[in-house]
Amino acid sequence: MGICQGCHAGCCRSFAIPLTGADIIRLERDTGKTFWDFGCRWADPEGTIAANYAPHFFFHDEPQTPFVICLKHEDSSLFPASTRCKFLKESPPDADHPLGRGECGTYQSRPAACRVFPTKFDVQNELPILHNVPEYGRDQKLPQFKLCPRQWTPADVDPIDATNDLVIARYEARFFSQLARLWNQKVGKWDVFPEFLRDVYARRVQDIPQQQDEEPHILKLADFQQAHRRA
Repeated sequence: MGICQGCHAGCCRSFAIPLTGADIIRLERDTGKTFWDFGCRWADPEGTIAANYAPHFFFHDEPQTPFVICLKHEDSSLFPASTRCKFLKESPPDADHPLGRGECGTYQSRPAACRVFPTKFDVQNELPILHNVPEYGRDQKLPQFKLCPRQWTPADVDPIDATNDLVIARYEARFFSQLARLWNQKVGKWDVFPEFLRDVYARRVQDIPQQQDEEPHILKLADFQQAHRRA
């Protein structure tokens, strides 16, 4: 975990972490929990959570509100009146860690947004580059929202894993955005949304085309309507 080792996990306290459908399916599969245990929708009228990465979904009960699908936050046991990611495990402060320590409870299955932090592709989409990480994750300059103890350097990032994670994150974000466009054509109910996702992703791998000249399968409204039939 490198620079993250021993950190109090200010990022897991400061940010709403967007989920893709693939993140949701993986977390359900690997943790044995259901979407309702860890997932939520965050209202995002200003687009600050989506941040040109996550799509907006609309739902039947609040059709004018754009939502981003995110990890749930829970009350922090270390910092009263603040919250933390559902999966963050907190350890109390000690002499070496005055803010305590945070450990991801589902590190191997963590969402793509967590995996790629703090990298992105350069403008040519060829090489990973580092974001400049601010000192605090929120406008309130409180200890729990303090981010990395120092700026990241290329030596902190695995050159193979970082590139692979960015490629996968980009693909899954685009696929999820396609699902959002289809969902929003026929706004459905929030309580059936996880079922819709499971149905779509269960059918994402397609059979070999019968004819060699057939077009590659692209998710179409007909697919969406079948998956969305109970919405």
